[in-house]
Amino acid sequence: MCGNRLRISLAALWLALAISLPAYAVQPDEIMADPAKEARARDLSRELRCMVCQNQSIDDSEAPLARDLRLLVRERIAAGDSDGQVIDFLVARYGEFVLLKPRFESHTLLLWLLPPLVLLGGGLALWMHSRRRTKAGAEGDSSFTLTADEEVRLEALLAQERARDSGAS
Repeated sequence: MCGNRLRISLAALWLALAISLPAYAVQPDEIMADPAKEARARDLSRELRCMVCQNQSIDDSEAPLARDLRLLVRERIAAGDSDGQVIDFLVARYGEFVLLKPRFESHTLLLWLLPPLVLLGGGLALWMHSRRRTKAGAEGDSSFTLTADEEVRLEALLAQERARDSGAS
């Protein structure tokens, strides 16, 4: 009984680990003979966007275009190009969109600076809101004061409630 549970638990753990491992789309026939060059190709493939899958690297994508790009990267590396030359070649051919992480240049400045500016603006807005709430609490919020007529009506209602409570007991 206990052995069965252990086997089931181990099988579930093994399955969870197998599912969570990253799956790469690189086919065995794409792998370069030189391990150092293959490592460079894999690193570059992780930086390049699959034009079909959009937010997947060509290393992860199984699309035919991603395979073509992986082969092109390996071709350029085999021809003796540096990593920068390979990237420049692909950007010249496919545009900046082929890069998963765009370069920090004048035309991508807004792309790089907008997220920190939005975060900073949100933090500033929260800080200002907190200060306003604290200041309003310290001064006493006038939006909750009753008019003289409302106070008279409230006293009458409370008196009725007290009379009803004392009559019920």
